[in-house]
Amino acid sequence: MGNTASILNMMRKVGLDAQISLDAEEIKSSRAFILPGVGAFDNGMTKIKKSGVLGLLEDMVVHQKKPFLGICLGMQMLFESSEEGEEEGFGWLPGSVRRFDFSASSETNKIPHMGWNFVNSSSANKLFSGLHEENRFYFVHSYHACCMNPSHVVATTRYSYDFTCCVQKENIIGVQFHPEKSHRFGMTFFKNFSSLLEC
Repeated sequence: MGNTASILNMMRKVGLDAQISLDAEEIKSSRAFILPGVGAFDNGMTKIKKSGVLGLLEDMVVHQKKPFLGICLGMQMLFESSEEGEEEGFGWLPGSVRRFDFSASSETNKIPHMGWNFVNSSSANKLFSGLHEENRFYFVHSYHACCMNPSHVVATTRYSYDFTCCVQKENIIGVQFHPEKSHRFGMTFFKNFSSLLEC
């Protein structure tokens, strides 16, 4: 349900051996995980539950602390629930996912939020190392995360109002933007993510 070919291409460009798999043994032997996602929340949750790997993935990520990156819908699924559907999310991060609501804003933009936008990140966070003022990434989404724990918010983007676009809780990372579609900015981001494997 994501841009898997683009992500594999990026992984190879930064020198990582990556593969698409639902095989339990391959998952157990993996050093890190990327969960991309495009589409509706309920459909994504239903598919991953039917795959039979959610429990194993949770053990690898939550208990064994292997690095995890959720992209777009993959980030939204990290939270407890979404206004887009009725399925429960992973619940690895406290919070929910909501549709853009411009009723309280003086600015009104189109939904979905689509195109390039600046990302305001903490200069101390290694995920955005080397990007400085050039934090521009590509977005395509109508819903965004509302993170309940401010310490998990790594970066925000403005689209009529500021919303969370990157979260991190220890080894668990989520981004609302698409680094695999963000050219050199995305490649730098993936290089920084790959550095977590060396810790």
